[in-house]
Amino acid sequence: MTWLDHVRADPRPWLLDPASPAVRAAALERLLDRPPDDPEVLAARRAASAVDPIRAILDAQRPDGAWEKPGPGYSPKYTATVWQVIFLDQLGADPTDERVRKACDHVLRLTVTPAGGFGASGVARDAPPPPSRAIHCLNGNLLHAMIGFGYLDDPRVRGAIEWAATTITGEGDPVYYRSGTTGPCFACTANEAQPCAWGAVKELLALARIPAERRSPIVNRAIGAGVAFLLSVNPAVADYPRPSYSTRPNGSWFRLGFPSGYVTDVLQNLEVLTALGHAGDQRIAGAIALVESRQGPDGRWRNQLAYNGKTTVDFERQGAPSKWVTLRACSVLRAVYQ
Repeated sequence: MTWLDHVRADPRPWLLDPASPAVRAAALERLLDRPPDDPEVLAARRAASAVDPIRAILDAQRPDGAWEKPGPGYSPKYTATVWQVIFLDQLGADPTDERVRKACDHVLRLTVTPAGGFGASGVARDAPPPPSRAIHCLNGNLLHAMIGFGYLDDPRVRGAIEWAATTITGEGDPVYYRSGTTGPCFACTANEAQPCAWGAVKELLALARIPAERRSPIVNRAIGAGVAFLLSVNPAVADYPRPSYSTRPNGSWFRLGFPSGYVTDVLQNLEVLTALGHAGDQRIAGAIALVESRQGPDGRWRNQLAYNGKTTVDFERQGAPSKWVTLRACSVLRAVYQ
């Protein structure tokens, strides 16, 4: 049996439709194993830059490379600079596009804290955030984007990788802050100083994007610690540490959506675990079954968290069949069932 035996209808013709060139480019790579320099992939990626949502995002860019206002670009959500860079990465925007390069350069200049990690700050001035503002969810999202856009060898990206690894493991006496990352293993002030699974998923997605042969020993130890944390509970239940005022796991875990901001879902948890070689781990079987159960009779998944009205342009319609969520689900099923 292959992954196609686990979908109720073959979604590939729908995902490869040239009318949605960004999805087509991603599907060619993720489902058909086309390399990034394949002519069809390159053609689809070029076409995607000329249509929404990539076109609308890039058209809204300021001359200085930012969106909305100058500065590190964390607010307003989800139209400020860091979110546009994160979403452009998720959409597979062309890394050679001058506007994408300008955006990355802006983020690397103004969003990296003196501690090395990317920091959350909405101030409208050209000054990086203080070390206390570095947090795993943002660091992971932006690291994932920077590596995807070709900046792995940039010293600032290497510094953000080092910050992630040392703060996860606690090695090298990293400095923790009450107002941000409060301790090892993804502890975060927003989660009452407990480990945050959202931050873990985002950070591990970034570290997974580093080619295996280029991961340092401490990065591998950080990955090991993160995987152990994510598998410490049933991903289908997502009963990770949560604030005292919350009586059950956050509902966002079970709303499969696109794009993805600082929250995450069970599907993204599976994306990172399969990317790191745990596709055959029986501890994810329940989560796989949950994802499979969400598809419609046409082999398509709906977008249950589309951020409509909150982004520069709507990507997809809330509750409607989603090419992006379907592609995410099929990519995970393919990793599990080959």
